[in-house]
Amino acid sequence: MTDTNTNTNPSSLQRAAWLRKLYFTRAAFSFAWVALAFTVAKGSPVVATALLVVYPAWDALANLWDARMTGGAKANPTQVLNAWMSALVTVAVAVSLGLKLQIILAIFGVWAIVAGLLQLATAIRRRKGDRGQWVMMLSGAQSALAGGFFVAQQGSAAPVVQTFAGYAGVGAVYFLISGAVIWIQRAKGRHERLAPREV
Repeated sequence: MTDTNTNTNPSSLQRAAWLRKLYFTRAAFSFAWVALAFTVAKGSPVVATALLVVYPAWDALANLWDARMTGGAKANPTQVLNAWMSALVTVAVAVSLGLKLQIILAIFGVWAIVAGLLQLATAIRRRKGDRGQWVMMLSGAQSALAGGFFVAQQGSAAPVVQTFAGYAGVGAVYFLISGAVIWIQRAKGRHERLAPREV
């Protein structure tokens, strides 16, 4: 069955619009997640648990949305792989929380390393055709480094939700900047097209 909602050959303007929307949406979600992590989650174990499961689940959906709107699965193998990885992490986190296993930071650490490298690979592949990818390259590299920090923190007394919230906050800033770069470049291009030409 063919998915008629997947554009397998989007124009450059469509890609720019979709990526801008995606990056701003991801930034907004992450900022909201961080706000909850540093407020409500501190006094509510239920909210803290929900946040730990929701974050990788959202990442999986966001990566699938990204792949679907920018050419489909075949054109975006790293995004699809990232989505599968995030889905597996969602299950692993839910299971570990249910069994009261203290390995969440290690799970998030390995995930951040792999997801960061996949994001870096995606940005490198897109850098010639899409704006704002240098920001995504930095974000992917930073994610991989942060993952190593999480793994090193495993077994310490560091609060899991708040520790991960710092990582999510930095990621939100990267998405916001990347979306802004696309918006500025598109606005600049529109202005140049509409500007009167000298005869």
